[in-house]
Amino acid sequence: MPEPQPWRNPRPAPQLSDIQSRLRPPRAWTWLRVWWPAVAWACLIFSMSTETFSAERTASVFEPLLRWLVPSLTEHQFHSLHYFIRKSAHFSEYFVFCLLLYRGVSGGGKGWRWSWGLAALFCSAGYSAMDEIHQAFVASRTASAYDSLLDSVGAFAAFAVLWLWFRWRRSLGEEEIAAGKAPAA
Repeated sequence: MPEPQPWRNPRPAPQLSDIQSRLRPPRAWTWLRVWWPAVAWACLIFSMSTETFSAERTASVFEPLLRWLVPSLTEHQFHSLHYFIRKSAHFSEYFVFCLLLYRGVSGGGKGWRWSWGLAALFCSAGYSAMDEIHQAFVASRTASAYDSLLDSVGAFAAFAVLWLWFRWRRSLGEEEIAAGKAPAA
């Protein structure tokens, strides 16, 4: 019989399979996983603020397409449609940007937190102001506070949609609990 060794732990060492479920991925990978879409979208927004996407350049792309779709399109109608398309792009690109920022700010967390939503909203609005300042230095672009306001309205719409979505999801979970069912994940 081996001699007792009081300094040794009598419990066996855990196996790797026992502790793997408790291991977290490295922080850098987690950060990259939740933030890369927002960073990529910010780069796309920045590239759309260059001369390549100026009104003259986008008109040369949209005019043949719209005239092919609607041959009777007048010059005034084309300018109105082109203006609407460009302003819709402002709204929608910042709507998506706010959603992606919320994903990044939440760090992969679940549910709604006002701090996450407000951080995403204010970062979107701040980036829109900086984007307009950037456009002031591009020769074929003009900076407009109204465009920045429209961008911020798009971000606010995303903020409101997120809040409504999570509120609706929470109320569904509460109804399932009241009905005695396990809430869906």
